[in-house]
Amino acid sequence: MLCYHQCMFQGLEHTALASPDPKRLAQWYVGHLGFRINFEYDGNFFVRAPNGTMLEIIPSLGPAASPAEMRTPGIRHLAIAVDNFDESLAELRRLNVHFLGEPYSNQGNRLVFFADADGNFLHLIERPQPLP
Repeated sequence: MLCYHQCMFQGLEHTALASPDPKRLAQWYVGHLGFRINFEYDGNFFVRAPNGTMLEIIPSLGPAASPAEMRTPGIRHLAIAVDNFDESLAELRRLNVHFLGEPYSNQGNRLVFFADADGNFLHLIERPQPLP
């Protein structure tokens, strides 16, 4: 049974974000994080990160249900892996990204939380050792 599930389910193909302006948000990921728009249809934008992961940015309908906070239910952040934390942090600062706090270390990992153009939470992470 274990092999059946491991062979059938390959992993996350993409994560969707709803935005009042999908094109603007897609361009934010291109301009700030080096993603590229790899597919577009009917106002939906797929953006691909250099490591192959993807976000689908879809048109939102209506206002947000409530303001998101770090621990409210639902997807709370997207972690952006970096090779050089200090250079990545400096580049985001140069681009006037809105940071949610100061950089810190946790279990040997370096992190800093920030928001994209729609206020979705992201964080940079540099791990000395990959997760198992």
